[in-house]
Amino acid sequence: MQRKFIVLGLACAAAVVLAGCSGEKDPKLLNVKSNGTGPDEFAILPSKPLTLPEDYASLPEPTPGGTNRTDVSPFDDAIVALGGNPDAGGGSPGLISYATRYGVSPSIRSELAKEDLQYRRDNDGRVLERLFNVNVYFKAYAAQSLDQYGELERLRALGVRTVSAPPEPIE
Repeated sequence: MQRKFIVLGLACAAAVVLAGCSGEKDPKLLNVKSNGTGPDEFAILPSKPLTLPEDYASLPEPTPGGTNRTDVSPFDDAIVALGGNPDAGGGSPGLISYATRYGVSPSIRSELAKEDLQYRRDNDGRVLERLFNVNVYFKAYAAQSLDQYGELERLRALGVRTVSAPPEPIE
């Protein structure tokens, strides 16, 4: 009887050790799974508000599968928000010069990908967290998260006008 418990204990220990061996696969800090029984709430995009054109003759003719004036265009909206012109072809020269004012590293994407992979490997969670697929994302990035209410108070103390924010949650 005692031998069965020893064998069972060794089998469990071996399973835990093998679960901790991650090999070369990419670590997943954020384990988000969909059960597939409902709609995808991220597929729903808010459209721009409807507006009346200055002249109805200037409206383009509707085309099947085409775009309309209320379609979301986040890339163009971001360019406009940063002071650029989305119709500038290869990019707005003013926006590009402002964005690259401190220099450009041609290998920035590969450098960041390499550093991010190493960071995720270093913060992949403990053996049992990996075994039971526990979400360790918020713990891994806690040191890099912004204290939003502290920043709001700092900006208000400097006299920066800020939008209203919900009150800080009571813990």
